[in-house]
Amino acid sequence: MTKMIDASLLSNMIISGAYNLSNNRELVDALNVFPVPDGDTGTNMSLTFINAARSVENTNSTDVAEVANTVAKATLRGARGNSGVILSQIFRGISKKIDSNQGIDVATMKAALRGGCDTAYHAVMKPTEGTILTVIRSAAEAAELYEGEEIPELMRAVYDGMSKALAQTQQMLPQLKQAGVVDAGGQGLVFIFEGFLSAINGTVIPLNDSSSFASTAKAPAQSTISTEDIKFAYCTEFIINKYNAKHTADKMRAAIEPKGDCMIVIDEDDIVKVHIHTNHPGYVLEQAVKLGEMVNIKIENMREQHTDILGNSENKASDKPTQHRKTAVVAVANGDGLIETFKELGVTNIIHGGQTMNPSTEDILNAVEEANADNVFVLPNNKNIILAAQQAAEIADCNVIVIETKTIPQGICAMMDFSPDAQPEENTQNMNDAIENVVSGNVTHAVKDTEIDGMEIHEGNIIGVSSGHILSAEEDIFTATVSLVKQIADEDSEIITLYYGEGETEDTAQKIADAVEEIFPDADILVANGGQSVYYYIVSVE
Repeated sequence: MTKMIDASLLSNMIISGAYNLSNNRELVDALNVFPVPDGDTGTNMSLTFINAARSVENTNSTDVAEVANTVAKATLRGARGNSGVILSQIFRGISKKIDSNQGIDVATMKAALRGGCDTAYHAVMKPTEGTILTVIRSAAEAAELYEGEEIPELMRAVYDGMSKALAQTQQMLPQLKQAGVVDAGGQGLVFIFEGFLSAINGTVIPLNDSSSFASTAKAPAQSTISTEDIKFAYCTEFIINKYNAKHTADKMRAAIEPKGDCMIVIDEDDIVKVHIHTNHPGYVLEQAVKLGEMVNIKIENMREQHTDILGNSENKASDKPTQHRKTAVVAVANGDGLIETFKELGVTNIIHGGQTMNPSTEDILNAVEEANADNVFVLPNNKNIILAAQQAAEIADCNVIVIETKTIPQGICAMMDFSPDAQPEENTQNMNDAIENVVSGNVTHAVKDTEIDGMEIHEGNIIGVSSGHILSAEEDIFTATVSLVKQIADEDSEIITLYYGEGETEDTAQKIADAVEEIFPDADILVANGGQSVYYYIVSVE
């Protein structure tokens, strides 16, 4: 029997777990409660964890702590969707408890699972039982009840505990019980641990279809060039190896904050990562050396860089921002019409994505960096992208403000109240106020038979959805859209906008608009080409 997991075995566990989840991702996707074509939990978790598998394949480390840290970093940056972000937090917590290169014994694994559980719960503002959180908590509890010293027996107990908890999720959440399914995120995590157990017992599960994870080409970000002056000349970055891990960076943070902007100070265990734009880099370094020894010091003159960029701009074709600016906006959208709308409203960078195409934390982070600004607002425009955006904000080297837009109409309304000249606090308040004044709806098709919210849905029905509820289920797009608008608009509604998607025409959209105008004659009814996938119509009511 095995009493210790070394670096090689841990790597095989990660690969086996990632491949097992990948092989079963369609099953996890199908567990989506709503019958709409956006059940992507399995895909998001697979894309997140496949990053970890690829990372350890390229590591070849004999240090188990280094392997664990590699997994944590890979899942953090590769996290997609809420499920992927929570998964990344689980392995972040696990890695923090694996601090020895000697291996993982039963005691360490118990501590690691508890660390993963606690970190995941803390990452979610309002933890809900009956989800992936319940499953990882059950894993930690099952481990703590094990009294032996054998790793295979421990992981079998953990897997059995997780499987039992997964079955119970159906009883914990009414929507799962009604749909007759277990939690998708929890099922995904069980598949990962099933792969772990298989590797521990000597069999690394192979990947059935690796082509599904071919790299997706990144579309170029869109930008609008500003001519604002650079207030602070020196971009100053470094890492501090603390003299004493118990000391915090609070005093240093307070000392350097008045000397610049775009300050990021990440204080974690025995290191501190610092980034600041300042005119006094010497002062910043003097404060830092009081806390510890500095490494990876980088000081760059942004005014000089800017001059070089302008000098080369005529010879380089690029649509990315080349001039540093005070404030920028990054938005997630798909569809030529919607992308053009956001650009016209002043969005600097567009991340191509949305429903069924959730960008990763790293995708968002790259767009933020390309925006080249002191303050960057991020509009996720989808509830399943908010956590990834917030995670990107935590590790970005500038001030990132996530406006929690859950729909495209919310994002558009937020941009209407955005001013590039306003202070970040003012823009934050105005944009958050704006999204409270719009009601959003989507029209799509049902992908399976189900009964939800007291409504019987059949595969192929055209359904209208708003705020997580199915409000109409009809045989045709026209009837479903008009029915949806009738339920989310009222006599006080002033503006109703229909964004028609790919496959729909302006003439067809106008016929729906005419029918809506008969019901709400006092409202302005607008038709716009969104070009979006998944949804025949996106409806905005203000």
